[in-house]
Amino acid sequence: MDDSDLIKQAETALDSAYVPYSEYRVGAAIETDDGTVFTGCNIETANYSNSLHAEEIAVGTAVAAGHQSFSRLAVVSSARDGVTPCGMCRQTLAEFCNEELRILCAVEDGIEAYTLGALLPAAISRDTLENA
Repeated sequence: MDDSDLIKQAETALDSAYVPYSEYRVGAAIETDDGTVFTGCNIETANYSNSLHAEEIAVGTAVAAGHQSFSRLAVVSSARDGVTPCGMCRQTLAEFCNEELRILCAVEDGIEAYTLGALLPAAISRDTLENA
């Protein structure tokens, strides 16, 4: 599976997004080290703070299925505006992924790629807590 295939899986997840307030759909697809892909979409609630992000749903579903090692994440919004994971989602990714995790973001004319380390330098980790 190439990067555009993973983006397509994230795009498919957009259809399930529940966004009655912002109307800003987000889909995510995370690939495990063994090639299994899990998807997620954003789910809004009226108070916003209880809303769920597409990335955290994809990671949570994968972890619930027994996976904890990931190689790539694709994130897409209905606007194809290059949305990247928010800080909270970046920290969740850092719990399971090293700084080399590839994060693919759909833009109007293609794909922008980042690493988790570039998006979240000096993440809080298990070592951070153990050394505190």
